Amino acid sequence: MKEQYHKWYSPNLSKDMEMLEFGHYGYPIIIFPSTKGRYHEAKDFHLIDSVAHFIEEGKIKIYCPDSIDSWSWYNRSIHPAERVKNHMWYDKMILEEVIGKIEDANGPTKVATAGCSFGGFHASNFAFRHPYKVSHLLCMSAAFNIKAQMDGYYDDNVYLNNPEDFVPNMDHPELYNMNIVLGTAEHDICKDQNYNMSKILHQKGVDHWLDDRVGAVHDWVIWRDMFPDYVALI
Repeated sequence: MKEQYHKWYSPNLSKDMEMLEFGHYGYPIIIFPSTKGRYHEAKDFHLIDSVAHFIEEGKIKIYCPDSIDSWSWYNRSIHPAERVKNHMWYDKMILEEVIGKIEDANGPTKVATAGCSFGGFHASNFAFRHPYKVSHLLCMSAAFNIKAQMDGYYDDNVYLNNPEDFVPNMDHPELYNMNIVLGTAEHDICKDQNYNMSKILHQKGVDHWLDDRVGAVHDWVIWRDMFPDYVALI
């Protein structure tokens, strides 16, 4: 399996960013790390191995950018308003720099976004904010509500990055063209949030798959089982 390491200076974040890329050809998938995870997390926890045959057959290429959670949502040393603003710079970095690199290699294209746990928040928040860029949203035990990181603070920027709040009011036509999977499990700590997001999408008439796995918990074991099933939809 072809693996490439990328490091560049991000003008949006004013810092170096790192990313791993897997594959030689195929549909682009951006995998976001879980809470404060690094760009190599999906490799370390064998999520990449779980879809190796798709990669080796040239069906998909996977991009694993770093996170800045310690600067944004989990940075209790700064005001919550600054936390969400830092995340918005990260969102802009993904949109302009990561997708920019993908389009430099492949031409103009949509991408799939994916993530486990808090990485699922990133994947869904990005997809719902930019539905014109995302064709597939593949969530595994995702969170869809960021208010716990805001210490009671709320403003327009929090609203615009809290899917449970802004998705009900979305009217972008590309939302209805997106292939959405909400993966959860019987003992998943994020199960209620997945069922709530499914309810929101259902009320909007947005087709999606709510996949609830029996007997499983919020853990990499079930995510490695889920991911190949979801990638097969691409």
